[in-house]
Amino acid sequence: MPIETTIWNINEGLRQINFSIPDTEMGIEDILIENIEIIDPNLLVIGRQVTTNSGGRIDILALDIEGNVTILELKRDKTPRDIVAQVLDYASWIQTQTISDIKDIFRQNYPDKEIEQCFSEKLEVDFPEVINENHKMIIVSSELDSSTERILNYLTENYGVPINVVFFRYFMDGENKYLSRTWMVDPNIVEHKTRPTRTREPWNQRDFYVAFGVSEHRNWEDARKYGFVSAGQGEWYSRSFKQLFVGARIFTYLPQEGYVGVGIVRETVTRAKDFLVEQNGKMVPILDCSLKAPKMDENSGSLELSEYLVRIDWIKTIPRENAYREVGMFANQNIVCKLRSQFTLDKLYSHFQIED
Repeated sequence: MPIETTIWNINEGLRQINFSIPDTEMGIEDILIENIEIIDPNLLVIGRQVTTNSGGRIDILALDIEGNVTILELKRDKTPRDIVAQVLDYASWIQTQTISDIKDIFRQNYPDKEIEQCFSEKLEVDFPEVINENHKMIIVSSELDSSTERILNYLTENYGVPINVVFFRYFMDGENKYLSRTWMVDPNIVEHKTRPTRTREPWNQRDFYVAFGVSEHRNWEDARKYGFVSAGQGEWYSRSFKQLFVGARIFTYLPQEGYVGVGIVRETVTRAKDFLVEQNGKMVPILDCSLKAPKMDENSGSLELSEYLVRIDWIKTIPRENAYREVGMFANQNIVCKLRSQFTLDKLYSHFQIED
């Protein structure tokens, strides 16, 4: 249904702040290019006014944290239903683009930068090995006519088309400017209903794979005892922990060995020197505890090189020597990633006796 946002200033009695439409679509585009996190903090802009093979121009192209492409089409006011056909046409072109094509688009827009470095710096994860397996379409507008709304709901509900609308409204209050954002449908719901355009399996919005590299800086028995997973000794390794949210479920994997535990995230990522654990009824720094990892405290004063920990309520763990894996189960070099493989999940649910 159409979105209506109204703002009042209550500092001076009750005074309504008037909604205004930007002078041009380029005004919205400029804001989003510089502040794409307004749409999604896990996006990197790779192109602006990108020309397709049919001569159309995509307003903004971006990559998400998994290497999928997001198409953003901007409309200054009400969206005619033709915009849906236009965006679908763009999507049909995007799905034909190879990783080389995507890199060329980025290079044309940012000739002095490398996409791999920009991706890692912005999203704080490694550049994906696979790019553009799937894509999303987002129409940016201030209003939506009923015909367009019906079409979009039909495509999403009945055919799992990954398309959504985000509404922006500008408000002027003297010299102050305000911007409000509202989604037509919660993006998580759209992702859940989306049918992959390629072979990637859908994500269940909950389960993550976490690689736990045993070393002098981290030991699996410490992690079991005190309830955590960790990574560090370089920002490259620890930054992917930012994907984990409170309530997420993780399956922990020891590289080259197998899965050893499943648990629920209870706190977001914390530096080792600030991580507290319960000992003898008191909360104490983990670095003051007797640990099997002799060098967890190494570089603890460095933001980039410190070990970082995520607190976990373990559902079940097993010793390292009993690590579990079977041929065909998911494992890769990433520290954290969404666990999509239903084959792997089914095996893990059974092995760790999880009722899903």
